[in-house]
Amino acid sequence: MLEKIKKDLVEAMKAKDALKMGTIRMILASVHNEEIAKGKDKELTDEDIVGVIRKEAKKRREAIEIYESADRPELANKEKAELETINEYLPPELSEEEIQKIIDEVVSRGEENLGKVMGQVMIKIAGRAEPGKVSELVKRALENS
Repeated sequence: MLEKIKKDLVEAMKAKDALKMGTIRMILASVHNEEIAKGKDKELTDEDIVGVIRKEAKKRREAIEIYESADRPELANKEKAELETINEYLPPELSEEEIQKIIDEVVSRGEENLGKVMGQVMIKIAGRAEPGKVSELVKRALENS
């Protein structure tokens, strides 16, 4: 995955796409920081890299909300453009129906503790959905059961 990101950086440089180039450099810097945090002996897996990219996507979504609430559309649009580039490196997210099926499966086993249900669901989802969205669906499912 890291090789693909680096290749895309070279392509963005050749195309003189400043926004994409800056976004990819930011992703590479975040990955590098994560490598440093893990230590020199450990290499990041693709899952680790996806986790780093998800964090960056979350930062962009939060920034978009803040800029829109502060009536700063030009900054919100920049963040949206960065988010589009970031999303190119993330696996497709599960639909709400797919998440609900996984939640129903876990709840049908008799589990009613929010923390335990969330833990089991998040393992099955494996980073293909936002934890906040999953939490909301789990709470709703537990209220209705």
